[in-house]
Amino acid sequence: MPFSRSSRYAAAAGALVAALLLSSMAHGRDFAEIRRGRYLADAGDCRACHTAEGGKPFAGGRPLETPFGTIYSANITPDRQTGIGAWSEADFATAMTKGIAPDGSRLYPAFPYPYFRHVASQDLRAIRAYLETVDPVHQSDHPNDLIWPLGHRSLLRGWNLLFLDKPGFRTRTDKSADWNRGAYLVEGLGHCGACHTPKNMFGADKDSAALQGGLLQNWFAPNLTGSMRDGLGQWTENDIAEYLKTGSNRHGSAVGPMAEVVNFTTSRLSDADLKAIAVYLKDMPGPEAGSVAKPADAVMQAGAGIFSDQCQACHNEGGAGVAQLFAPLKGNAGVQAKDPTTALRIILDGAKAVATDAKPTGQAMPSFDWKLTDGQVAAVATYIRNAWGNAAPAVAAGDVKKLRNATRASAE
Repeated sequence: MPFSRSSRYAAAAGALVAALLLSSMAHGRDFAEIRRGRYLADAGDCRACHTAEGGKPFAGGRPLETPFGTIYSANITPDRQTGIGAWSEADFATAMTKGIAPDGSRLYPAFPYPYFRHVASQDLRAIRAYLETVDPVHQSDHPNDLIWPLGHRSLLRGWNLLFLDKPGFRTRTDKSADWNRGAYLVEGLGHCGACHTPKNMFGADKDSAALQGGLLQNWFAPNLTGSMRDGLGQWTENDIAEYLKTGSNRHGSAVGPMAEVVNFTTSRLSDADLKAIAVYLKDMPGPEAGSVAKPADAVMQAGAGIFSDQCQACHNEGGAGVAQLFAPLKGNAGVQAKDPTTALRIILDGAKAVATDAKPTGQAMPSFDWKLTDGQVAAVATYIRNAWGNAAPAVAAGDVKKLRNATRASAE
């Protein structure tokens, strides 16, 4: 009789455990450390960043578009010639916390060593132990494509002097254990601010606006502070944990880069760690919401008509959506973000929410790129950002055109 699905899964899991155990014995590693290292590598999003589309896991080659050009992730498999197999533990720790490779070359901070320098040494050793067990892949790193003179890595010495924080995680004795664990994950291994914090002209975090949202690869990573209008002020700790675990909650669903983060990282974290992240984020004060100029009546009327024709069937006349099916637009923090890029991106290109074990059917929204003009997209975006009590800056047709051109260019 053929194996059942559960039997096949059990056999595969047993084979994986056996392979890891043999590898750990060969390297003199403790299996528990390797297992913990795998969990920590998931928490650090290592697989997603270091795996190119269609490529082998951890072999690198994934492009990251930045304002300074394209940077490609490195091969971190244990191949001794093209990966990190010949690195010592000290080499690995130096790269992770100082951004310096064994040959003395500097790593670009697109690799989030400014965050990883706050990771405990025992956790770095565990991650290293796990990476020694993955399949080695002989694949040279893809050369970066950066504007002059940023191809000269020696310039990063000055960047580090200016922007690199002191190493080590500093526990707050006036905060709970959950808060400190959440801070460790958000500010260290999880490097949430790498996407969710705006950058200055040198590509460094604007610390004064930490976690208040950042633009990356034609997406806007939303505000994670307690702002009521465009942050997590209306989310409970349970809302945050549910979103990170399952990919959706009563406020919306994870799409775009965040869908990948949920898939490869947060959905694999323990409930205790998800709670800790939620506790920490709920304690992050947000900036006070400023006044927003009221959009022109003509724009709102045009947007309302487009919404009625194209959007209302799913999102409802009052913008309430359908619970756990179609995201609510009324009171939606992402819709009211100071930067409309993600809302425009979803209208133009559509979106597919992440599918997780807890919620295997991810919601989808069709693309309207082919159907609506720049002006029409701007009008309907302005409408949903300012109807039903929402408030956010109006969107110009030029903003839509710029994003449309950018996303088409990156897809070519």
